[in-house]
Amino acid sequence: MAKSIIKHVRALVARGDSGADYHDKQGYHWIDDHIATPMARYPEYRESRRSFGINVLGTLIVEIEADTGEIGFAVTTAGEIGAFIVEKHLARFLEGRPVTELEKIWDQMYSATIYYGRRGIVLNAISAVDLALWDLLGKIRQEPVMAMLGGPVRDELSFYATGARPDIAKQLGFIGGKMPLQHGPAEGEEGMAKNIAKLADMRSRTGDDFWLMYDCWMSLDLNYSVKLALKAHEYGLKWLEECLSPDDYWGYAELKRKVPAGMLVTTGEHEATRWGFRMLLEMSCCDIIQPDVNWCGGITELIKISAYADAHGALVIPHGSGVYSYHFVATRHNSPFTEMIMMAPEADTVLPAFGGLLLDEPVPHNGRLKVSELEKPGFGVELNPQIQFTRPYAR
Repeated sequence: MAKSIIKHVRALVARGDSGADYHDKQGYHWIDDHIATPMARYPEYRESRRSFGINVLGTLIVEIEADTGEIGFAVTTAGEIGAFIVEKHLARFLEGRPVTELEKIWDQMYSATIYYGRRGIVLNAISAVDLALWDLLGKIRQEPVMAMLGGPVRDELSFYATGARPDIAKQLGFIGGKMPLQHGPAEGEEGMAKNIAKLADMRSRTGDDFWLMYDCWMSLDLNYSVKLALKAHEYGLKWLEECLSPDDYWGYAELKRKVPAGMLVTTGEHEATRWGFRMLLEMSCCDIIQPDVNWCGGITELIKISAYADAHGALVIPHGSGVYSYHFVATRHNSPFTEMIMMAPEADTVLPAFGGLLLDEPVPHNGRLKVSELEKPGFGVELNPQIQFTRPYAR
């Protein structure tokens, strides 16, 4: 069979509610409510994450076209900055190359950007390119990505819900509910009391057999995290997530040693590449790693991250990322469940992870998703032509 060659790479940008930037919302949304953040030490940035610019990037869409006419695409959070990186730097490692050279292309993109990248927005852009390549290869082969990853190991995916209303998540059939921690160290004992009161209230609403977790979004220090863990243990908190700075591996290792028996420590949403996760795993920083496939380096890198975690007896529960993580989770024994971020403003209904950006995006029903819903070629979704896109760095 003749090799398909990459003909052209395009980087598009979109803004607004329908996109890969979860925080690019208008009006009230629980995801932007009073939530503990690293910026909450400053009162003027405490009430809203948008106030300090969490929504400034917007959505990046990468399209890769083969010489046979097929187009693969993927989305991430990177906006115009990511579009510049893709068009002006990364495209040279793709155009004119066989679609099958995923490993070589990934290595060249990463190696060429080490001096200004390694993680963050550069890895977001690399992730989108890599995912678009997998989508394109699947479309050319007429196979879903999960088939190219070795095939499913389960018939359905199980989900927990991230949002402000775990009690509603239980009614919707999810196996657990992860709440945003609203008050951090700068709000003192009063804030701590409010955190515990919210947990106690949700425990009374959900009963003892429902998972409850707290997402701390890099907002705490070690002492506050330990104190929160000890107080939350009374209410059966399943895990504390991303309490510390992503760079504080030593703090995470200490936290894992100090939390009550049975409580899990999780992190990794803002980590990237096999080398970052190697630090988390070899230093015994956490029980569960949570790479975001749209940010950590794409499927090509997630394969390596997951294998490394499996060798260390750690679970891989991807952060958000919708259909892009579903195909991976379906194929891995060490990913027994996954996350659904509740994108409804009040966290009371199940909406697609990327709003209206994608057509045919699968969503769980009663907290489950049949793997048979993932059997279309590639990632099985298409861009919504009604969304307004721009290409700021067309070549």
